[in-house]
Amino acid sequence: MNQSSQRVEKGILLFILILGAFLSLLNQTILNVALPDLTKQFEVSTTTIQWLSTGFMLVNGIIVPATVFFFFFFFLKRFTTRQLFISSMVLLLAGTCINAIASTFAFLLTGRLIQAAGAGIIMPLLMVVILAVFPEEGRGTAMGIIGLVMIVAPAIAPTLAGFIIGQFSWRWLFIGMFPLVVIVIALAFRYLVNVSETSKPNLDIISILLSTAGFGGILYGFSSAADKGWGSAVVLGCLILGAICLGLFSWRQLISSDPLLNLQVFKNRMFTITTIILILSTMVMYADIILLPIYLQESRGYTVLETGLLLLPGALLSALMSPVSGRLFDKIGAKPLALAGLLFSITAIVRFTNLSETTSYNYLMINTIILRIGMSLITMPINTGGLNALPKNLNADGTAVSNTVRQVAGSVGTALPVTIMTIRTQSHTAEMLQAGDILSQSQIIGQASILGISDAYIFTEIIVVAAFLVAILMPNHKEYREAI
Repeated sequence: MNQSSQRVEKGILLFILILGAFLSLLNQTILNVALPDLTKQFEVSTTTIQWLSTGFMLVNGIIVPATVFFFFFFFLKRFTTRQLFISSMVLLLAGTCINAIASTFAFLLTGRLIQAAGAGIIMPLLMVVILAVFPEEGRGTAMGIIGLVMIVAPAIAPTLAGFIIGQFSWRWLFIGMFPLVVIVIALAFRYLVNVSETSKPNLDIISILLSTAGFGGILYGFSSAADKGWGSAVVLGCLILGAICLGLFSWRQLISSDPLLNLQVFKNRMFTITTIILILSTMVMYADIILLPIYLQESRGYTVLETGLLLLPGALLSALMSPVSGRLFDKIGAKPLALAGLLFSITAIVRFTNLSETTSYNYLMINTIILRIGMSLITMPINTGGLNALPKNLNADGTAVSNTVRQVAGSVGTALPVTIMTIRTQSHTAEMLQAGDILSQSQIIGQASILGISDAYIFTEIIVVAAFLVAILMPNHKEYREAI
């Protein structure tokens, strides 16, 4: 096969995978701007409705063996790239159909979880293909293109959703998705080829159960604290059980001769540092994605479309910046980009910590743009820098860890800020009622809600500052190149 033919096949392969990944990631946040309306329609609380977002990422992240660890060390070795991709798209299609006709919250949540099972396969598959077909010196640019999916899809979803819901209803988010997924499946059957070799590895059921219980317990504990309180036996029990199970899971991987997940990747300093930054920055991104629509619609009365339009400029700039950051990574490395991106993010988030009932639309839009620029300078350079630091035989392990922590961090970044917002809103409401403020009950609840959202942003600001401090410890480009 000649070089030209190889280039054509590589292009087709990546196009199909990226298109499938775009649709999968679009589904992660496409319902966020509709959550306030869905809260009223299904008559559930804010902490319950956020499971439509958290639950999606929960399946991606906490049922890790079934989606990431299980994927790499079982699925990827037993099935071809083509089989895995088509299976993931079929799951996405099935969940989309259920969502389109859902008549109850439970039914809608079920569809979301099925969608997530398919989406959980796509991103690690895409990263493995990149590592397989691109040489190390060109991965930054390739990962920058993937950044268009990882950053832009979640960012543009609210704008798209706002337009569709404003013209039709939330069901059309899924009705419109259906033919697109069908087209991707058809393209995969026609053009997708395999880039991996199959084998029959052993499956560690105990590790799967421990990791699922560990991540599940911790995230359920965080999510339940808003309704039950931090002192609740259920909340504390879930958090403690989750921590114990994760500890046992890690110990089992370290002593196993054939671990489900090879934790040796954390012996690499560059990979460990970039993973910590990836966790913290992902929490920040998803916290903002869920908090800002709640503030705009519930506290300020903006429509779904107005919310989406506010987020659009930032999404478009992310699209422009992502390939640029990939090229810059190939030249100067991850550290300068991470520091610059985190400074942008710190500047934006701190300006969200003093929200009020008079904060202007343009003020919010400008700060959203600043935050999106910051995130586009962080996500893919950090991810690529960590993976490039690993030896080739640990690429799959490193990719599994990166994808897993991103999904888990996204779940925590969605659930924990909503929990903080809810608890602090209740606290502010009680304080204002006790102080005897001359306001109507609805005014008190509205102001308390804004204060609660600002408090959640303060927590987010602490996270992004912590990420900046960790980034300072990252090796610079020269040290990194010499080390490998």
